[in-house]
This record gives sequence, structure tokens and C-alpha cells, in this order.
Amino acid sequence: MADKDQIKDILRMVKFPGFSRDIVSFGLVRDVALDGANAQISIEVTTADSRVPEKIAADVKQTVGEIEGIDDVKVRMEINEPNQQPKPGGGSSGGASGNPAMQKVKYAIAVASGKGGVGKSTVAVNLACALQRILEAEGKGGVGIMDCDIYGPSVPLMLGAAGRPEIENDMILPIENFGVRTISMGFLIDEDTPVVWRGPMIMKTIQQFAQNVNWGELEILVVDLPPGTGDAQLSLVQTIPLEGAIIVTTPQPAAANVARRGARMFDKVNVPQLGVIENMSYMEGPDGGRQALFGEGGGQETANSLETSLLGQIPLDPNIRVGCDQGIPIVVSDPESAAAKEFVKIARQVINNLVKK
Repeated sequence: MADKDQIKDILRMVKFPGFSRDIVSFGLVRDVALDGANAQISIEVTTADSRVPEKIAADVKQTVGEIEGIDDVKVRMEINEPNQQPKPGGGSSGGASGNPAMQKVKYAIAVASGKGGVGKSTVAVNLACALQRILEAEGKGGVGIMDCDIYGPSVPLMLGAAGRPEIENDMILPIENFGVRTISMGFLIDEDTPVVWRGPMIMKTIQQFAQNVNWGELEILVVDLPPGTGDAQLSLVQTIPLEGAIIVTTPQPAAANVARRGARMFDKVNVPQLGVIENMSYMEGPDGGRQALFGEGGGQETANSLETSLLGQIPLDPNIRVGCDQGIPIVVSDPESAAAKEFVKIARQVINNLVKK
């Protein structure tokens, strides 16, 4: 007897026309309903090309119809007209007929948190550097960071990247340091200039980061999301085709509870959970003993609640903060430290999880 989970899994075989990505990872599948042997699939797509929804509907009917126990497949298609240059992802602000910049990115993953102050950007930068080390050793493509925390862009400082991005053939060239390419509002405004923008302006900037940055050939693009679960965050994950999301939390219940609620946002747009990272997990003393300054268990409880895995526990090491303040992440400055080794272990798991998808 077929079930909804089986249908959702097989929908990953349906590719968006003209792309190698499937309609689930693009966030186009809104609902799967099953009434006995009758299945109804609800899909939302933004495109000006009438052939796109027709092709998707036909492929869905054929693919789901091959499941044993399914006699009839109905596709409910909601079609939105794009307001500007089409872009895959099914979001309210993009289309779905092509984006050369993102097509060169093999995997895009989000690093998110329900609340601020948990070290999300610190984790994102060190994770990106760890991913770069592993992929470079394997002779694979590069790594990038899209800093989408418009109000508090800290990635340039933490990565030691500075300067103004250049424009080439109407495309923005990201700034690179330690082999990691990045784009951030921090490159585009003066250091002391506050960003006082409303939601539409924020989303316009995010769209430009996704559509008008020449990332080149990237194996993994790390998207550092702003904290919270507002309209900007929800629209963002619908705009950028994400392969999965990583949730950052700290051990105490206050952070873990908010992290779990924040992670539910990704369920709404069919972005799978890649795992949970617990930051500031413990402080190791000179004798090797560990002190749990912020409590214990928050990361594992969050992972269990989300039915995903705890990727790792980052120690509370002052050198992590020092490295980010000086623009040399600890993965680069002290690769033999316990924190750096934990980041590399997490990066390896992330790569393995992406390859399995």
C-alpha cells in the first residue's frame, strides 16, 4: 500500500525542465494527498512558459502512477507570473526558467538558527573553510558563502575578506579568501553605515546575490541566513534552490526550543534537514575535563525532534572568537585544535549527506 512519504520520495525523480535538480529540492511541491488508491499532488510554480507546468504535470502523473497501489493521479497546478527575470525555486519573487549563475552551483545549503547569538555565522564560516579543505584535497570544485544577514553582515570580518566586488559582464565577482568565495552586504556599504531597509529591499538584494553574482564552478554554496523565521527568510529559501538546511543551536533549552521552531520553516518549503550543530557545547580545562557552561543536551534534543542527526558539538574555545575577530577562522589558523577537527568532521558528514541525496 502506497503512502505519502513514498510519493514524496519518488517525486524527487521528477526534474524541473531544463535543470538537473528535482521539483522537491526546488520547493515546488506544496502538498501530497492520498485517498485510497487516488493521489493528488499540489504544485506551485512561477514561470511565463506554459510548457513548464505542462511538462511537470505530465512527468508527475507518469512517475507517481508507476507506484504499486496508485490507480489515479491528479495534479493541482498553481501558476504564478514572474515579475522580473525568471529564476528557479517557486518563490514569490522569482521565476523558474533559468539562472546561469546558480546553475554552476552543484549544492546550495542553508545554515540557519531560530535566534541570534548562537554563533551561526561563526559556524558557517568555519564550516565553509573545512568544506574547502576537504574538497580541494579531493580535487573537486570550490566553496562559497552567500551572507544573507543583511542587517548584521559579519562574514567579511570573520573570513578576512575585504574590498569592493568588481563587475564583469554585468555580473558581480565575489571576494575570495582562503579559497572561499563570498558576497555580503558588508562589501557594499561603509563600515559605520546602518542598513535601514524594509522587507522588499532586503529581498531585492538577496535576489541580486542569487542571480547576479558569478560564483563560477562551485561544489557547495553555504547560505548564511539571518536569524528568525520572518517573511524574508521564508521567501529566501523559496528563491534559492536548497539541497538542505543545517540548524545551529546551543545546549540550553531556551536556544534549542527556538531552534526547533525555526527549523519547521524548512518543512513548509520541502527543504530537508541535513543535521544539527551544537555550538558552545563545553569548555575544556587544562586537565582535559569538560565544563558544560550552558547546560547539556540541547543539540541532541533538537536533532531528535527534527528527526535528523546531531552533526557535531563545537567546544567553547576562546581561539574561535579570536580567529573570527582577526579574520582567520580556527580551521585555518589552528587546524590541529579540537574545534577545527570537529568542524572538519562535520564538513565530512555534510558532504556525505549531500552525495547520498
